[in-house]
Amino acid sequence: MKFNTFGRAAAVTALAALALSGCAANEGGTAGGGSSESASDLTGTLVGAGASSQQSAQEAWTTAFQTANPDVTVEYDPAGSGAGRDTFIAGGSAFAGSDRAFNDEEVAAGEFGSCVADTGIVEIPAYISPIAVIFNLDGIDSLNLDAPTIAGIFNGSITTWNDDAIASQNPDADLPDTAITPVHRQDDSGTTENFTEYLGAAAPDVWTDEADGVWPLDGGEAASQTSGMIDAVSGGTGTIGYADASRAGDLGTVAVKVGDEYVPYSAEAAAAIVDASPVVEGRGEGDLALEIDRTTEEAGVYPVVLVSYLIGCEEYQDAASAELVKAYFSYIVSDEGQQTAADAAGSAPISADLFDKASAAIELIK
Repeated sequence: MKFNTFGRAAAVTALAALALSGCAANEGGTAGGGSSESASDLTGTLVGAGASSQQSAQEAWTTAFQTANPDVTVEYDPAGSGAGRDTFIAGGSAFAGSDRAFNDEEVAAGEFGSCVADTGIVEIPAYISPIAVIFNLDGIDSLNLDAPTIAGIFNGSITTWNDDAIASQNPDADLPDTAITPVHRQDDSGTTENFTEYLGAAAPDVWTDEADGVWPLDGGEAASQTSGMIDAVSGGTGTIGYADASRAGDLGTVAVKVGDEYVPYSAEAAAAIVDASPVVEGRGEGDLALEIDRTTEEAGVYPVVLVSYLIGCEEYQDAASAELVKAYFSYIVSDEGQQTAADAAGSAPISADLFDKASAAIELIK
C-alpha cells in the first residue's frame, strides 16, 4: 500500500490555504518556528459531535488547528456516532464524526439542518483504526480466535473461557473455567455497527442478526461510549468487549483468523483493507462511503476495522460554517493531520489515493 509521505505539502497548502497558510508543522503543541504572528484570517466557533472512537484524534486535531488558527474554537462532543448523526441532521452541529456513513435512505431523505436544501453531503473516511477485541483474563495477554468463535462468545453460545472452541485455537494457554461476560455498547454506536457487520459477514452461520449500531441481543453487560466499554472490561474478570484499538491499553487482545493465519490488530493491517474497498454506488461526488470486505483472506489484513467519517455539507446555509469546516477537514486529511492522529490515537494514515479523493470532496464545500 502506498501511504502518505510528507511530500504533498504543496497540495495540502493549495487545498487548505485559508486555514494553514503560514503554519509550519505543529511541534509539541506549539506553532512551528516560534513565530508570534499568525497568517490565519479564520475566526469563529466550529461545533462538531459524534464518534467517541475519534475522541483522542479530535482532541489532538483541535489543539493543532487552534494553534494554527488562534481566533478559532473547535468544540467536539464525543457523544457517539448515532448522537452525532442525529445532531447533524437537526442542524445542531456543522459537522459530524461517525463510525458509519449515512445509509441510502438517510441520504435520500436529505434532511440535514445545516445544509442548503436539496444539496449533497460530503462523507470522508478520515480516521482508520482497527477495532480490538479486548478481554480481561488473569495471566493471559493474547488469544487466537476465528470469527465463528468470536460470534459464539458474543451471542452467548460459548460461555466459559476453557470451551473447546477457544482451547483448540490456543493450545499453549492455561485457560480457566471462568464464565465469559461479554460487554456491548449501550448507545447507538458506529463501532457496534462495524463489529456486528464483521460478525455477520465472517460468521453468518453463528451470527444471524443484521449489522446495527444498536446491539441486537439481550443479555451480557452494557456500557455507554468507548470509555464505558473500557471501564467495564477492565473492571471485570472474564469480561470481553470491543473498542477502538487506541483505547485497548493493557487489556488482553485477540488475533483474528484470516485465511490460514491469525492476524493481531495493527493500524497497517486495518488500513490495508480500506484501499481495496469500493465506494458505495449511487452516491454524490463528495460522498466517499465505503463497502468494506470483511471476508477477505488476503495475508496481513485485519478485517475488524473501523472506518470513521467526517461528515459535512456540500453547501452550508451559513458561509462562515462552510469556511471553517473546509479548513478543518483540509487539515485533518493532510499529512500533518493524519500524523497527528497516528501519534495520538494509533490510527493509520490514509493512503495517497484516498487523500486525493478526500481533497476533491472537500473542494466541493461552500
